[in-house]
Amino acid sequence: MPLNPVIQKLVLHWGEMGARWGISRTVAQIHALLHFSPQPLAADEIVAALGVARSHVSNSLKELQTWGVVKAVHLLGDRREHFQSIKDVWQMFEILLDERKRREMDPTVKMLRETSAQLDAGTPLDPHTKARLAEMLEFFELMDGWYGDVRRLPLASRVKLVKLGARLGKWLG
Repeated sequence: MPLNPVIQKLVLHWGEMGARWGISRTVAQIHALLHFSPQPLAADEIVAALGVARSHVSNSLKELQTWGVVKAVHLLGDRREHFQSIKDVWQMFEILLDERKRREMDPTVKMLRETSAQLDAGTPLDPHTKARLAEMLEFFELMDGWYGDVRRLPLASRVKLVKLGARLGKWLG
């Protein structure tokens, strides 16, 4: 199944971005293919379109389903399972942000708290490093708390917040 040049460009870019974010290139490419495809695709169609092994497609689809950005659907008259990306870009973006937070920010906050607790238990450390650690922990906890507060808002409110923030940034100069 040859890809339209526009879709091919999007799929290749998505794969590059995924690799930079620590996500498998194949996972990101499959997600892009499904997101930009006008109809759900069966796994064998994904294999043919991307030229990757069936096992990679199967494992990648499981990962994307676990995240909640791809779901399996059935088409009338076709016994195969088909897959489609969620269409709401705000929801998709937030799911990906949540995954990044879980993989990157949460372990960092945990490590900073553990390190700070070592200092509270009397582990010696020079004043400069101790101050930097406290500053970093305060920053990460502030951002972690802010992210949680924002995520608890309804989606419509989060969209308004982003748009308001853009206007506020322009106003502040």
